[in-house]
Amino acid sequence: MCEKARVIVRMLQGCNSMTKLLKIHSHVITNGLQHHPPIFDNLLRFCAVSVTGSLPHALLLFRHHDSDPSTTAWNHLLRGFSASPAPLSSLLLYNRMLLSSTRPDIYTFSFALKACERLRSVPKCREIHGSVIRSGFHTDNIVSTGLVRCYSAIGSIDVAFKVFDEMPVRDLISWNAMITCLSRAGLHHRALGMHKRMVEEGVCREDGYTLVALLSSCAHVSALNMGVMLHRKACDVRCEGSVYVGNALIDMYAKCGSLEKAVGVFDGMRKRDVSTWNSMIGGYGVHGKGTEAISFFRKMVAFGVRPNAITFLGVLLGCSHQGLVKEGAEHFKMMSSEFGLSPSVKHYGCMVDLYGRAGEFDKAIEMIHVSSCQEDDPVLWRTLLGSCKIHRNLELGEVAMKKLVKLKAFNAGDYVLMTSIYSAANDAQGFASMRKLMRSRDLRTVPGWSWIEIGDQVHKFVVDDKTHPETEQIYSELQEVVIRRAMLAGYKPEESNVTGPGLSDRLCLGSGFHSEKLAIAYGLMRTPAGTALRITKNLRVCRDCHSFTKGVSKAFNREIVVRDRVRFHHFAGGLCSCNDYW
Repeated sequence: MCEKARVIVRMLQGCNSMTKLLKIHSHVITNGLQHHPPIFDNLLRFCAVSVTGSLPHALLLFRHHDSDPSTTAWNHLLRGFSASPAPLSSLLLYNRMLLSSTRPDIYTFSFALKACERLRSVPKCREIHGSVIRSGFHTDNIVSTGLVRCYSAIGSIDVAFKVFDEMPVRDLISWNAMITCLSRAGLHHRALGMHKRMVEEGVCREDGYTLVALLSSCAHVSALNMGVMLHRKACDVRCEGSVYVGNALIDMYAKCGSLEKAVGVFDGMRKRDVSTWNSMIGGYGVHGKGTEAISFFRKMVAFGVRPNAITFLGVLLGCSHQGLVKEGAEHFKMMSSEFGLSPSVKHYGCMVDLYGRAGEFDKAIEMIHVSSCQEDDPVLWRTLLGSCKIHRNLELGEVAMKKLVKLKAFNAGDYVLMTSIYSAANDAQGFASMRKLMRSRDLRTVPGWSWIEIGDQVHKFVVDDKTHPETEQIYSELQEVVIRRAMLAGYKPEESNVTGPGLSDRLCLGSGFHSEKLAIAYGLMRTPAGTALRITKNLRVCRDCHSFTKGVSKAFNREIVVRDRVRFHHFAGGLCSCNDYW
């Protein structure tokens, strides 16, 4: 390489803007060095890969190159477009490359898989996988990890597992990919199990990526013990100061019912971003602590952190569950008037819920109509229907139900709500019509399940569960001890007349043992007296189970924290924090 070419290469390697690059490029052309391989490679890499580069200029360079581009040149473009807003261009270039005389390497497949992952393209993922096998790269860690991510993105978790299991060597990046994919897919129990397997196979050094994914899964299944252990590991590997790990810790502690520890992590963070504040505000929101959520919001603004749409969701959620109607309305208005944020259907849903829970149905209806194009969103009408159940408003409940039917958004959960309203009003005709509608549409409810953490293990129960290894002991404990003592403490079982095909809302003394009852019985069996029980449920807690848990907390002198899909319920001494539940 001549001295002039060396100087230009050094200039390109120190380049940090397109303005400088264009000046260097003009110098390259005037000296006739535009086809010099190292110079061309550095020009193309900066334009395609650098944050301050230009993909259109990279394409221009690529098209005017006289000789056949090298694999490295193709890879620069594939990499740039795979991370750009136009990942399809990466796959189109990949197709062109296969038709050329240039052969792909591991990086080619890695970038093509990244583009495929972002596009969620099932056929292309399978096609690339076939090419990987034919090219002999299926044993490469980088390519295999890309395949795991791609198959997970398109929902083929079992295939992702197969690719992962067939990898001859799995490094930390591979394990992180699998754990993250499982966590993002909502398979939190399997994600935590994958970490246990990772440790058993000798990969004991987690990094920030591992911890963030695992903490997210802990948050979803209320695995507080596991979360505390991961917090210790974060301190051991000195990544607890990372904003991402800190945010994940706050979210985990808040969703596991330990707001005090969430505040402790927040106070100890040297750097915070908007997500850090949102995690705390959202934590107070789901706990029904609207006053604290508002206080944190004001502190956030005072610190100069600009709130976003997620911030206001947390504030409005807290206002809704604490009944802070005036404060909720003020902050909803503040979104657009002070911060220029347009409310989404979720924000309107919070306001409908806020007014509905407070019994201010005129304002709830007005809020639905104000939402303009979102007026036909079933979420708003479904939220209103839930409030109608709380206040036993049959007339407005029928209006909301008719709207849901008209929008063709009627589901089994709506049936349960409406039949509860008819039942409370002793309207046999309306109740019968709902049963007929349920049968005609062959609707089925979502199965209810509950998680409970015992030691370092998370156990999952479904309604009438018979799959647990200790099933016989659990049912015996529940029927002979737990229910009997709960009844002595004031629990009166209810037999709901909201029964029908696919519904499990039945008298739990009979054949319908709801998942949280089984989880509570198992928790009482396997934990020392005085230990708090923490349970996560995917559906709302029914009236009977709510009453049952209050009785258990009094009879056994236990704190029981149940997080359902709406909010937290803190039971202690026969009392519950959610005084607005029905």
